[in-house]
Amino acid sequence: MFSSKENVNILTSLLIEHGVEAAVVCPGSRNAPIVHNLSECGRIRCIPVTDERSAGFVAIGMAEATRKPVAVCVTSGSALLNLAPAVAEASYLHVPLVAISADRPQAWIDQLDGQTLPQADALGRFVRKAVTLPEPTNATERWHCNRLVNEALCLCTHRQPAPVHINVPISEPLFDFTTEALPAERAFKLQPASSGQMHLASLEEAFAAAARPMVVFGQTAADAAETETISSLARHAVVIGEPLSACRVAIHFDEVLHATDSDASLKPDLVVYVGNTFVSKRLRHFLRQAEAPTYFITADASKLPDPTMWLAATVDCGSPGGIAALLASLAEACNEAEACGHLPAGRGAFVAGWQQTLATADRNAADYDPPYSQMAAVKYLEEQLDDLPGDVHVHYANSSAVRLANIYSNHYVWCNRGVNGIEGSLSTAAGFSIAAKGLVLCIIGDLSFFYDQNALWNQSLRGNLRIVLLNNHCGGIFHMLRGLEQSRASGPLVAAQHHTDARGICAQNDIGYIKATDMQEMQLGIVTLLTRESARPMLLEVATDAEDDKCALQEYYARLRNALQFK
Repeated sequence: MFSSKENVNILTSLLIEHGVEAAVVCPGSRNAPIVHNLSECGRIRCIPVTDERSAGFVAIGMAEATRKPVAVCVTSGSALLNLAPAVAEASYLHVPLVAISADRPQAWIDQLDGQTLPQADALGRFVRKAVTLPEPTNATERWHCNRLVNEALCLCTHRQPAPVHINVPISEPLFDFTTEALPAERAFKLQPASSGQMHLASLEEAFAAAARPMVVFGQTAADAAETETISSLARHAVVIGEPLSACRVAIHFDEVLHATDSDASLKPDLVVYVGNTFVSKRLRHFLRQAEAPTYFITADASKLPDPTMWLAATVDCGSPGGIAALLASLAEACNEAEACGHLPAGRGAFVAGWQQTLATADRNAADYDPPYSQMAAVKYLEEQLDDLPGDVHVHYANSSAVRLANIYSNHYVWCNRGVNGIEGSLSTAAGFSIAAKGLVLCIIGDLSFFYDQNALWNQSLRGNLRIVLLNNHCGGIFHMLRGLEQSRASGPLVAAQHHTDARGICAQNDIGYIKATDMQEMQLGIVTLLTRESARPMLLEVATDAEDDKCALQEYYARLRNALQFK
């Protein structure tokens, strides 16, 4: 029988899955559930050592002799600090030491309770990864606990080994051993792309064998993948990406997911995830609901995100060039499987179904003429960019602006999506314009612009910076959040309604200023902004009504939903 503590059981199961065969255990009551499990599982040899300082070095010796990760488990309080000398030594010796500390629940830290001190990150920079496990009460917290343990154990042995720290808060009662069996836990792997072996099979084999494979490109550098490779992949799999990625095909997938309510026939059975985050919240939800094994492709495995919640393996390519090479190998594997007639039945129908649906969404985006609104301004701007000669570097700010880019941009888009805050979008574009040749265009909403107006207080700015300010006098995205309208605080407080314009800001910073209040002025302003010679930056302020902006988007989605019902 095992402990009733779910985080302890998850930890025990994953220690076994990751090949930990030995643990040095120190006495204590708070860590008793962990020690009990390690002893009870029958797969981990337990070595008792009373002195924690000595225990850490005993574990180092065992790890050096076996060339395998060894755990050392201590109770709460100063016991953990006694591991510091050994952990520091393991760091410089590159020994895979797994420091496991029991802890008191966070609520009791610094409350004059016995054996309590802040244990999270107590070992500092001497460990490659430090995690504190939740005490799960729901499925999301279980996934979180599983992911944290996996991350720590993967990084303990990846490339050059290093110590890691797993801190385990345990609430009383401590000594309830009523669980009959350890849970079957998902153990994801971290492997270099060159090793070939990926979880149960190589990624190439898994990809070629999938009936409904999908390749998704999050935000990446513009040259992260060759156009030829993407085209080849798209013949054998559903390939989607936003304008913020190297893959700028099938960009209207967000609208498809909105209009089809995540039709089950569209769900993949295997996902290859390349790059960073997506703007599309619907895609994240869709991929999590699909429950498809996910291979996360990265140039840097120092972090191990699990964006779909179904991570099978992280493939460490070592460099951006390694990612491109791996994607090319996936395309080649599918070409070879097709030539041999080994592609699974149903794959063609899956790809064709997505292509047909996306083609309908493409036509809807091209055919829909929005009334005067921010949507109309972005559509007209992007149409003019198609005909503009020379290099144009296009930056979109967060929130509504970048979502409109996802509908109408067919070129690479720069955007601060790392954390996706509203601050700094204008400053980033301004800095880009100082260092780059060619026109730099920034499309930005009013809250982002006024928040970052000091970006224009810069003597180094030149005439190659052009700004389209979409001003509907509030945070327009908040008008799209269902239920928020019921709060009296939604307009003045949450959406930050205001009556500010950019004329004075432009005047004080010697920025050319144009204002548009209707369709004709907007179109003339965009043409002027893109074509007029100027030694100083120029700004077009497009003044719209937030309700009109909302209605234009709602009509766009309604038309697509209707078109897909009758396709």
